[in-house]
Amino acid sequence: MTGFRDFADLKTAADSGPPVKVAIVCAAQRDVLLSVDEAVKRGWIHPILIGDPDAIKAEAEAANLTFHPDQVLPAWNEAEAAQRAAGLLKSGSTHAAMKGLIHTDVLLKELLNANAGLRQPGARVSHVFLADIPAYPKLLAITDAAVNIAPDLGAKAAILQHAIDLMVSIGIDQPKAAILSAIETVNPLISSSLDAAALSVMSLRGQVRGAVVDGPLAFDNAISLKAAEIKGIASPVAGDADILLVPDLVSGNILAKNLEYMADATLAGLVLGLNAPIVLPSRADPVNARLAGLALARLSLAAKDRKSATRDKAPVWPVHATRSSPLPEADCCPPSHPTPTSPTSLNGDAHAKS
Repeated sequence: MTGFRDFADLKTAADSGPPVKVAIVCAAQRDVLLSVDEAVKRGWIHPILIGDPDAIKAEAEAANLTFHPDQVLPAWNEAEAAQRAAGLLKSGSTHAAMKGLIHTDVLLKELLNANAGLRQPGARVSHVFLADIPAYPKLLAITDAAVNIAPDLGAKAAILQHAIDLMVSIGIDQPKAAILSAIETVNPLISSSLDAAALSVMSLRGQVRGAVVDGPLAFDNAISLKAAEIKGIASPVAGDADILLVPDLVSGNILAKNLEYMADATLAGLVLGLNAPIVLPSRADPVNARLAGLALARLSLAAKDRKSATRDKAPVWPVHATRSSPLPEADCCPPSHPTPTSPTSLNGDAHAKS
C-alpha cells in the first residue's frame, strides 16, 4: 500500500480483521452512539459504553438504536467514567478507548496517571490529527495540536517519530514530513527554524527514522509545489507532505481548526504513546470524524501487533523537563534521569520552580 486518498479508503482498509474491544467514555451523545453503531455494523468493534445507563438509553432511543445492557458500564460523572476506561485498558479488557461527551483534560488526566499503568517506558505522549482535505490529494497528518504545548527539540523528535510510525501503519512506506516554521530558511531569531533544521539532520543520521524529513518549510511550501518552485526551494518534501510537524500546540490547533472550518476538512484525532490508542475527537465532531478515528485506531493496533511480532522497536528519546504539555510534565513525558540541582544542567531546575 502507498497510503489513502481519503477517509473512505481508510475505512475500507479497516474492514479487514476481527473486531477490537473499545471503551466509549461518556457515551450518552447521539453522534457518539451513531458512530459506535456504524462501527459495530462494519465489524470493527465490540463497544463498552461507559456512562449513565439511563442517559445512554435515552440517547440511543432518540437515534433509533438499541444496545444490550451488558454493553453498558455505569459511571456517574466524567472522572469516574475516565477511571473506568483506564481500568479496562490496564486489565486488557479493552484494546482502545474513544472520547465521548467528556472534556479532554479530564480524560487524559486519568489515562496518563501513573497508577493507570498505561504509560510506555521511555515514551512521550502526543497527539496526531489526520486530516481529509478535499483540496489536498491525500491524507495529511498534523502534530501536535492537542497535548504538547511548547515541545523542545527532544520532544519534537519523539512527536515526529510517533506521527511517522502512525502513517507507516496506514500504508505509507516512506512518509514525507515537513517541519514547519514561518520561513523556509534558518533564522537564529526563530527557534522553530533551528529545530526544523536539526530534525532534518537527525533524520539523515538515523535519529528519526522511517521518513523523508525536511525543514524549515513554511506551510505554503509544504503543501504547494507551485509555491516552492516560485520561491526556488528544492526539497523532496515540498508540495507533497504527508506529515506537518508544527512548532507548538497553539499554531497546530489553529491550523487544524482552520482547515476544518474554512477548507471543509474532516479531522480524526488519535493520542499516541500509551499502551493503547485513544481516539480523541472534539465533542462537536460529526459521525464521519469519529468513524475515521476508530478506523485509524484499528489500523494502528494491527500495526502494533505486527511490530511486536518482529520485535521492531523505535528509539527511545530522552525528554527534558520543559513544561511542554497541558498536564504536568511528569504526567506527559517519561522520566529521564534524576533532576540535577545544577541550574546549568540540560534538565535544569525550571520544572521544579514552575
